[in-house]
Parts: sequence; C-alpha cells; structure tokens
Amino acid sequence: MDLKDYIRSIQDYPKKGILFRDITTLIKDEIAFEATINQIVERSKQFKVDKIAAIESRGFVFASAVSYILKKPLIMLRKKNKLPADVHSVDFELEYGTATIEVHKDSISENDSVLIIDDLIATGGTAEAAAKLIEISKGKIAAFIFVINLFDLGGCENLLNNGYKVENLMDFPGH
Repeated sequence: MDLKDYIRSIQDYPKKGILFRDITTLIKDEIAFEATINQIVERSKQFKVDKIAAIESRGFVFASAVSYILKKPLIMLRKKNKLPADVHSVDFELEYGTATIEVHKDSISENDSVLIIDDLIATGGTAEAAAKLIEISKGKIAAFIFVINLFDLGGCENLLNNGYKVENLMDFPGH
C-alpha cells in the first residue's frame, strides 16, 4: 500500500503560496489509517521510549493510537492557553506565522525518554519547539516520527543537524 495515494494536496491553503498536505483523506480510510499506525509503531520500536508526546492537533490522531498500542503514557503538546495546570511554554515561528506551544509541568519526569509524533514536518519550527518543551521539562528526546516530511522545506534536516533522530513515513515537496 502506498500511503501517498491517500494524501490530498490543496493549493493556497491556509494562505496563498502554501501547498497543504491533507491527512483527512488518509485517516478516513480505515485500512490506510491502520497501515499508518502500524508503520509508526514498528519504527518506534527501535528507540527507548518512556512516553509519547503528540503535537496539537493532528499529531494527537496518530500519537494516541500509537500510545495505546505501545502502552505508553501520552503527553499533549498544546497551543497556548489550552492546558489548565502549570505549564512550560515555547514561542516559535511557523512557515506562515508565529505560535506558542505548552506542556503541563508535571507531564514529564527527569530523564524520561520521549518520542514526539506529528502528522507533518515542514520548516521544523513546531518540532524544535516541542523538543525545547521536553528538554525544559528535563526529559530526553528519543526521536521524532512524522507521517509526512515536506523535504524541500528542511525541517527534518534541521532536526538531524541538531542531533535528533528522525523518521518519516513519506516525503512530499512543500511547494
């Protein structure tokens, strides 16, 4: 099964000049979704993982299923002001703006090995912010796993150059 066949591309979304890779067409197909989760689970087995972190919001879809299968706690990395308890926050730049993500201060213990899962990596700003959140919490990054890598935008390369382990299921150009 070629999972790329289940990704829809939408021109000029969310703004002109962006070619959006839509995973809703992947997750609405139960066989493609199952294959995606199974591939993430298999790739994650090469890393020591204590907890799984999901990046809001589409990362939640994939990470929650992986967390369930691997029987690992799930940590939600959320947009600003979405978590009710004390948080660590990191501001970062996106391809098309700026944002803040947060994690509860009590979600990660010192030296927890955390696998970060998201649907897509573009420039890597969100992923780098996620790594900072884990590290501020005194955890360690086991690896990143992305469903889609927009290879020409350099996000995976930036993470690798910063010493992180990175896996992705498929590559697309970002433009």
